[in-house]
Amino acid sequence: MLTAALLAGVLVGFTASWAEAQTAPDGALQISWEVRNRFRLFREERDFLLHTDSGRSRSVLAAEQALEMQSDGRGWARNTVNRLCIDLAGRVSEPCTRDNIKESYLTPVDHPVVVRLTGPVPVGATCAWSLDDGDGPQASTFDCAEPVNFRARYGRTTVATVEVSSGSDGSQRLSAEIAVRDIFIAGLGDSIASGEGNPDRPIALADEGFCFRSYLGTAASQYYRPSRAGYKGGRACEAPDSLAVWQRQSALWLNAACHRSLYSYQTRTALALAVQYPHIAVTYLPLACTGATIADGLFGAQRARECPPSKSASTCAGTVNGQLAELREALTAAKRRQPDRKLDLVLLSIGANDIYFPGLVADVLVDTPTERALFRRSSVMASVDDARTAMTRDLPQGFAKLREALKPLVGELSRVVYTSYANLTLADNGTPCPGGRAGFDIHPAFNAEPQRLAAVSRFVDSEFLPQLKALALCQSGILCRNPRADRMTFVDAHQTAFASHGFCARAENDPEFDRQCFSATGDSFDPDLVNGASQPMVCGRSAGEYRAYLPRARWIRDANDSYFAAMTYPQGLPTSQQPSDIHDATWGVLSAVYGGAVHPSAEGHAAMADAALPAAAAVLQLDAAVPEMTSQPVAPIPLLPGAR
Repeated sequence: MLTAALLAGVLVGFTASWAEAQTAPDGALQISWEVRNRFRLFREERDFLLHTDSGRSRSVLAAEQALEMQSDGRGWARNTVNRLCIDLAGRVSEPCTRDNIKESYLTPVDHPVVVRLTGPVPVGATCAWSLDDGDGPQASTFDCAEPVNFRARYGRTTVATVEVSSGSDGSQRLSAEIAVRDIFIAGLGDSIASGEGNPDRPIALADEGFCFRSYLGTAASQYYRPSRAGYKGGRACEAPDSLAVWQRQSALWLNAACHRSLYSYQTRTALALAVQYPHIAVTYLPLACTGATIADGLFGAQRARECPPSKSASTCAGTVNGQLAELREALTAAKRRQPDRKLDLVLLSIGANDIYFPGLVADVLVDTPTERALFRRSSVMASVDDARTAMTRDLPQGFAKLREALKPLVGELSRVVYTSYANLTLADNGTPCPGGRAGFDIHPAFNAEPQRLAAVSRFVDSEFLPQLKALALCQSGILCRNPRADRMTFVDAHQTAFASHGFCARAENDPEFDRQCFSATGDSFDPDLVNGASQPMVCGRSAGEYRAYLPRARWIRDANDSYFAAMTYPQGLPTSQQPSDIHDATWGVLSAVYGGAVHPSAEGHAAMADAALPAAAAVLQLDAAVPEMTSQPVAPIPLLPGAR
């Protein structure tokens, strides 16, 4: 059944509209209803309606591409991120004021619902409505063209009845049951789960250059790259400045410490469920964190990636609590107020950091002898052999421990939808990208070495991805206490699509700035220090013309994208590793990769959401038959005193 649902989900777009979805096949009159602003993370209905409008008859990917064009590449989330029921530090607002009504976010007591009469409604007909949730009917009379808004109580069924009067045509009574199902979804995992690479509000770039040093430390080893717009401090390497000044122009994230983003496939999956199914509400708790492993991130605390922009950078905590502990705390608080509240679904992606995948990327990208020696000495780089050892020795034990921890939280492990990774290194023909400096010339030491790149690509395809599937499904010799009950729901339908959208993919309809300014031969930036200080781009165009959220052939952020969208300086490093000067060589490297190099773009995450969506809907049984409405000629509905 799940396989069929996955295949069907690829072919079926979103419902054209909630009214069209509920109109009777023979065109008869019908009571239609939907939950308003039903993605409860959004405080304001206008943000939800943006997605219902863009998602009409479209996949998540097509909707994302439409929104990218509509926003001129600036991204739909840039303003929405300030209008959420979870603040930028990751704290749930309790209560949360949504559309001017205070609600408990984790334990709603009611939901806003709009009811309409649809079908061939006679012009000028009068509708006498009655809404009864067991405490007596609420009655009102309107023109049948007008909707009825009310708040449906959580856990109860409201019987909606309407008598339609149209003069000489007589009366007709219809009734329907309204029961809102509030679905509680948690998102867990690593950078692929959090949305790394896609800041909700990207940085703005300046025309001028900003100086970085290389590790050799001589004047000749300096280089200039685009500076942040609005930065008033020293741009030359000889003019040091503090991180606090630089951070005022940072990118904005749903959660900076974990680089959580509204563009993540987990958020887009939860949002797409709310868009597609008008009779549910979705309470979504994003907890995934970039850099997470099973041990350090899910079970234990981990380092923060960076801090929210503020006047004082000293107020930032350097660590992030374990995601499982955060989830337990949220569930405990919810059950305290609402004992029958339960977690309906977990979206999960984890395992890449457990096998040192960032170290594999560093081994591929860092090509100059000095940097390679320094990174190898500090254990930043890892080999395929290192990854293989961790995958066979440590990962199965980690998954076994994770299963046992998730069972009491979610019940059946089939409610854990494990979405696998894609191979991020594939060109148009499904073979590994050829390598080179294209897309990675943001740093002088970067060069995707072809042989190392091919080796990592083969390892991911032939060993890592099959092992993850076996771990999730208790297959291929993976030991589970109860193989039938311990299987997660596994999603990998997106992997085929990614085969032609790796980080090296290029197309004639890529953004004009990319085609003109990101050199296919890796010569995008002026190496001359004098020229680079005033105009670092060889193409002569302003770096501020770059748009992180425009459709591209590549669904993977390269290092140039990472710098131009986020330019992240990590604040979660131990004090001993924090450079005192923002022109330092370490920050030159990290600013090019810590913002999400070699991670899916918003389009890539949307494609992953298209794969995860039918699996989630099948687990939640959202396509089960809805009870039919009844229609019959009966006596008029008595109105309550004062009703009209």
